[in-house]
Amino acid sequence: MTGVCGCCGALRPRYKRLVDNIFPEDPEDGLVKANMEKLTFYALSAPEKLDRIGAYLSERLSRDVARHRYGYVCIAMEALDQLLMACHCQSINLFVESFLKMVRKLLEADKPNLQILGTNSFVKFANIEEDTASYHRSYDFFVSRFSEMCHSSYEDPDIRTKIRMAGINGLQGVVRKTVNDDLQSNIWDPQHMDKIVPSLLFNLQSGEGTESRSPSPLQASEKEKESPAELTERCFRELLGRAAYGNIKNAVTPVLMHLDNHSLWEGKTFAVRCFKIIMYSIQSQHSHLVIQQLLGHLDANSKNSATVRAGIVEVLLEAAAIASSGSVGPTVLEVFNTLLRQLRLSVDYELTGSYDASGNIGIKIIKTHEERQLQEAVIRTIGSFANTLPTYQRSEVMLFIMGKIPVPGVHPALTNAGSGGCEGIRMIQIMLLKSLVQVTTGFQTTNMLTALPNSFLEPLLSFSLMEDPEVRLLVLTILLSVIDRHDNTPKFSSISIISDISVLKLKVDKCSRQDNLFMKKHAQQLYRHIYLACKEQSSGPQHFETLYTLLALISMELANEEVVVDLIRLALALQELAQTNEESLSVYNRCAVHALSAAYLNLICQLTTVPTFCQHIHEVIEMRQKEVPFLLPEDVFIENPKLPASLEKLEGDVLFQQSKITEVLGGSGYNTDRLATPYIPQFTGNTHLSTCTRTCTVKCSIGPLSICPSKDIVIVSAVQQYRSVCDSSVDSVGMEEQERERRRQVVEKFQKAPFEEIAAHCGARVKKYIILPHNTFPMFLMMKFSLSALPRPPPSPSGTISSGYGQTQSRSVPVYEMKFPDLCVY
Repeated sequence: MTGVCGCCGALRPRYKRLVDNIFPEDPEDGLVKANMEKLTFYALSAPEKLDRIGAYLSERLSRDVARHRYGYVCIAMEALDQLLMACHCQSINLFVESFLKMVRKLLEADKPNLQILGTNSFVKFANIEEDTASYHRSYDFFVSRFSEMCHSSYEDPDIRTKIRMAGINGLQGVVRKTVNDDLQSNIWDPQHMDKIVPSLLFNLQSGEGTESRSPSPLQASEKEKESPAELTERCFRELLGRAAYGNIKNAVTPVLMHLDNHSLWEGKTFAVRCFKIIMYSIQSQHSHLVIQQLLGHLDANSKNSATVRAGIVEVLLEAAAIASSGSVGPTVLEVFNTLLRQLRLSVDYELTGSYDASGNIGIKIIKTHEERQLQEAVIRTIGSFANTLPTYQRSEVMLFIMGKIPVPGVHPALTNAGSGGCEGIRMIQIMLLKSLVQVTTGFQTTNMLTALPNSFLEPLLSFSLMEDPEVRLLVLTILLSVIDRHDNTPKFSSISIISDISVLKLKVDKCSRQDNLFMKKHAQQLYRHIYLACKEQSSGPQHFETLYTLLALISMELANEEVVVDLIRLALALQELAQTNEESLSVYNRCAVHALSAAYLNLICQLTTVPTFCQHIHEVIEMRQKEVPFLLPEDVFIENPKLPASLEKLEGDVLFQQSKITEVLGGSGYNTDRLATPYIPQFTGNTHLSTCTRTCTVKCSIGPLSICPSKDIVIVSAVQQYRSVCDSSVDSVGMEEQERERRRQVVEKFQKAPFEEIAAHCGARVKKYIILPHNTFPMFLMMKFSLSALPRPPPSPSGTISSGYGQTQSRSVPVYEMKFPDLCVY
């Protein structure tokens, strides 16, 4: 029998004998290297036998695993690894199937050592570049198993750490093996990403206390000592770095879901860390996709708690700071629209005190301080996004935000929104103006006409006349940010009498042609609003300091000879305003206006460098220091100013004399006629009653003709009233009292006079008024429009129109020669 067995053993296939020879009698001796070399040479010489070698090794390994002979299992895996590294023939695919079958067998074992052994073999396989593609290989099991190992809860902490790190390495191997292989199942599919990304985030979160470090390739010994969190970060960065344009969404969505499911937005730290890794790892041109997903997620959580929304906004803030200038992407205004919508929702929640009940959300109690923190975070984020935009896009964003600011009368729904309606409008105004402050911070432009167009400047200045002091201060701050192009604002942070302005090291450039055009168009608007701002009773030290800075910046950024003259006239008019006190200002306000006028005249006289002008200003300031120090900024703009109980009318050398200034500046070539004329605010057609114009627009949309049922009087439309008031209020140098009386009479006439008298007065302006009941007026309009829509014969080249009966009609009148009623002409 012994001879028969020996004979049968000799008849076994050669590849089996070579495989058997690599296993020693004692597994502790390890792989027989000499026999392994013979097996490798045989596999290279006869590649068609490679698949049989793999199948036989797989058979032996399964048997050894079942018999718990783990030493032989390790030897079999080592032999498989060496064969994989050595062989790259076309028949490698069949051998790989046997190899993956053995790895799967090890991963399914209960022993942690076998799981780690199988993972290490898979990682080595993943680093091999195959020459031929595989059409039928699947890695679904490995994704699931490695993800499960990442969440291992083994009792021994050291073994648990090894299992988790093996799972992370396995996932990294799967990604490397499949990400660039078009024939494999797409690893970026949600079914795979929903397992891979949460597994990585779980380990990243577990080691959040450890500092993130990226060991260099030379530190191989330290690489083994990496914690799961550090290894996870490297793997996560590699995964994101391989993501193409169409895969970003599938990679980021599981991150958002993981942060939601584990309530990690509220802590902010981990969420910010995750998205820092994402933004630094993906390709820069894909940054806007992450931003858009975050914005969409913010909208989806609009009824969640303020802390969750604040966490998402903080992540947006950090992501925008990291991303390049293209971070906002193609839909610039949509980004800001989303943030402004969240800002408005937060204000609504704060006013109502609860969220709307919907589904299982129910009613939640609002914490005001949390909503305020969210609002501040949104405003900072708006500024962060604006800083990534070029100048022309930032101007569009400024106009967009300005159009969102509610105005009483234009937004009746807000005004009638219960007891909190007016307060809601005020809060939204303040929040949006704060957003504008953030957007305009650091704004640089060479053309002031494009930076401050009519559509932006007029509504902005209209807010400077509101009663709310905080709104007025924000408007002035926005103007400073836009006008200041040389960072001179910090040098005027406080009002003071500076004896030598050279110590400020001001940057002054020559006024450009575009700036001259801007001042010709808008100078009177700016002067008027500065003048009216000084008349506000609620103005405080900050308002006067900001007004002083605004005057100084206009003098340095936009000044020519005409502007300098007008600014001096404005300063003297402010002195006259505080002196006459027609507006019944408080003692503090009058002293503050005097101090503002003195500080600015001291600055402008040194900018003009006219010695006699400077001498007069300095003489008056010295006299005030001796006799009335409370008219100088050093004694007014302090914490506890020492002011008199009442301020009598001042005379003599403590006032700046317009005649003296006109005389000294006239000798230097300045326009004496203009200097000698006292400044009176101009009610220009562009800015006069801008808020009233908006209100009129709303009233006209409701009904341009309102009929009095008792006397059948048709009240003239608000537009005509506005035109009449404007026509009667323009007076370049007239007396204010006379102007007010005239406007009052005109308005009273249109309000109380009979219709016949108004029609007779207007003459050719109003040809016919038709008095119709309200219910027939729409039908009348439809009839008129249908008649006007009928086709008419075109005018003949000869100037006459021939009818079908041989009759000639009169010559057609060109459009530019037609006489239209004034109410039809814009």
